[in-house]
Amino acid sequence: MSSNHKILEGLNEVVAFTGGDHSAANLVEWRAPTSVDVRSIRAKMQMTQKQFAARFGFSLETLRNWEQEKRVPDSSARVLLTIIDRDPEGVKKALAI
Repeated sequence: MSSNHKILEGLNEVVAFTGGDHSAANLVEWRAPTSVDVRSIRAKMQMTQKQFAARFGFSLETLRNWEQEKRVPDSSARVLLTIIDRDPEGVKKALAI
């Protein structure tokens, strides 16, 4: 199957789904990671807490609370932290930093 055919097939699924045919799409349930090791992600990037917080838009106090396990990142933060861990250059590019 050519990539053009796959794209067209996907678009047809979207049109059918938005038209009410929910059986037309293959929905995959995805859940945010239940935990992340914030300190190891930051250490892997060789950044200080201040640098990491500033680079990715976290407050320094929040980052410290996560690393000291006083607080747990919410699901959105866990997703972002997972993406930062897996593709830091992609995140930097997406954020234009």
